[in-house]
Amino acid sequence: MPPPIVHHPAYTADIPAEHRFPMQKYRRLAEIVVADGLAPAGFVVPEPATAAELALAHDRAYVNAVLSLSVPPAIEREIGLPMNETVVRRARAATGGTILAARLALDEGLACNTAGGSHHARSDQGAGFCTFNDVAVAIRVLMREGLIGTALVVDCDVHQGDGTAEIFAGDANVTTLSLHAEKNYPVRKRQSTLDIGLPDQTGDDAYLAALDEILAPLLDRTHPDIVFYNAGVDPHVDDRLGRLALSDEGLRARDRLVIGAVRGRGIPLAGVIGGGYGADVEPIARRHALLHHAAAAFSA
Repeated sequence: MPPPIVHHPAYTADIPAEHRFPMQKYRRLAEIVVADGLAPAGFVVPEPATAAELALAHDRAYVNAVLSLSVPPAIEREIGLPMNETVVRRARAATGGTILAARLALDEGLACNTAGGSHHARSDQGAGFCTFNDVAVAIRVLMREGLIGTALVVDCDVHQGDGTAEIFAGDANVTTLSLHAEKNYPVRKRQSTLDIGLPDQTGDDAYLAALDEILAPLLDRTHPDIVFYNAGVDPHVDDRLGRLALSDEGLRARDRLVIGAVRGRGIPLAGVIGGGYGADVEPIARRHALLHHAAAAFSA
């Protein structure tokens, strides 16, 4: 059986059709996952993250502002999404989805969310299409419940995981690795435990070599209780907001490398899809599906 896949219909929020964030990719990804036979038992549906859970990684005042639809206009502009009821519902559902994927990973070794990876959301506010930092919330929830003592975030989105780095700055129990395009958003980077900033137009071979060189030693040194893998597909050569040059095959090899390295050491892995941008959601959704195919192949 393929590993469990977490999905909620609320992952697709209502935003203007001309908005540059490809919101419909979540619905299309779910359709592809079903059509490809990756969820034969159906999706596992999460409960939305609660205010108390969100406040484990975010300031309570910010959480309250989001949930009451009273986010200041300046912060709403930084988030880049209209903060309406469906967008807030999506943020809570996606965060709940990553919490659930992490619980399932602890039980079964491997699980993936069809959303998540909102790594620009900092403790005090959202940014860069990210309202709540789902991975950070999930780590804090699992730690509060005593299910884990340590965690590793392997962030392969094309943009640096500045929010995750900020939330866990100074926390020796959480290791953050960000492999990203050095000259891409955000302009102001935050210090992860390990940052690998790649030059523009880095292709498959150089990218995979950089990841392979750091990942195995990092896993062996930290041997975390769980790994959260942000499998953003925006390093793709055709991505609207990326500056790297990976192919579909490069993304596929990357996902296999990460999953194989983590699961080969017996460490649970929770996968989230991260970023992927463009006017046509079909190729973006199919790139996101590579994560779920890689997870299924490892479990076969």
